[in-house]
Amino acid sequence: MNFRTVRNRKVNPVNYTAKIIQKNHFVETHIGTDSQRAGSNINYVTAIAYRYPMNGVHYIYCKEIFPPIKDDWSRLWLETERSMQLAELLSSNLPGIRFEIDMDYNDDKYYMSNKLVSAARGWAQSYGYKVNIKPNKQIATRAADYHCR
Repeated sequence: MNFRTVRNRKVNPVNYTAKIIQKNHFVETHIGTDSQRAGSNINYVTAIAYRYPMNGVHYIYCKEIFPPIKDDWSRLWLETERSMQLAELLSSNLPGIRFEIDMDYNDDKYYMSNKLVSAARGWAQSYGYKVNIKPNKQIATRAADYHCR
């Protein structure tokens, strides 16, 4: 995954995150992925958001274009796979790092993404990660959503 700042500067997500945490021990780190159909392709954006209590948020992101995926289940599940891939990268390179995974799925049975909540949350929690599902806080997925369009 090739990450960039909002000013389009390439950054290494592990080194960048390490520097942020080193400078501010109270920062909350969130990981999240969102996807959008764009013509015949699908845009996937994975973001790492750094929330400074009482002082805002900034983030880095990786945007990639994938060929069409016909069913929504597979498209949405790839969001979980990409977030988990990044979570494992950070965990293996930054021992002891604490972060939350924001999943762009909804607990409300009205939404199709509800069918993935149990499996996705279970997978992430089995690794010890804290998971946020809609309507709860969605910091990284909001940043990802912004860049999906």
